[in-house]
Amino acid sequence: MDIDQIKTDLQDTNPQKRMKAVLELRNQDAEVAVPLLIVSMKDKEFLVRSFSAMALGKKQNAESFAALLEMMKFDRDPNVRAEASNSISLFGAIAAPHLTLTFEQDDHWLVRRSILAAVTELDCAEELWQISVLGIAGEDQTVTESSIDCLGNLVHTEKKAQALTKLLSLVDHENWRVRWRTAKALGKFKDAEAKDALMKLKSDENHRVVSAVLESII
Repeated sequence: MDIDQIKTDLQDTNPQKRMKAVLELRNQDAEVAVPLLIVSMKDKEFLVRSFSAMALGKKQNAESFAALLEMMKFDRDPNVRAEASNSISLFGAIAAPHLTLTFEQDDHWLVRRSILAAVTELDCAEELWQISVLGIAGEDQTVTESSIDCLGNLVHTEKKAQALTKLLSLVDHENWRVRWRTAKALGKFKDAEAKDALMKLKSDENHRVVSAVLESII
């Protein structure tokens, strides 16, 4: 599709045509694509905005970074904010502080889980530690569990000791799902404290927790 047709379809009343036009911008240089994607990030259809966020992550320059920041922080739909967080993480470690701040300010489970996954892929132990602690303290169970998983991913970083201490504090948690994920995360640590905690969890009243311990110590 040539650029003139893309521009025409981006203005079409049919959202399917607008989405297709956004996808076609992947084949254009950033200098051409980014200004058009910035316009599309204001589209009334959240799917068009999501596609725009996805495309902006592939066309990296200062303008696309700024646009993704705006979408991640201010778009009214959590699906778009989550997609924007995924895309901005593609810029690398420079995105980590912005993702951390958004995690603090946006408590929607989808956005938070997207940010946890994104920061896990970056070499940013400090930011991963910060959002993991925040996620565990939050109200959404799925975010809590994902945050516990992230603590396990800190085993080979400078945040290892703090991550282990936090995991040990969850061994007696009242929620079996928290203990279950804690057992899985502790299995990544070879420290004596982790092994002692796993032995304690081996006698847990919930069979799923016990199974997680057995998998961890094999």
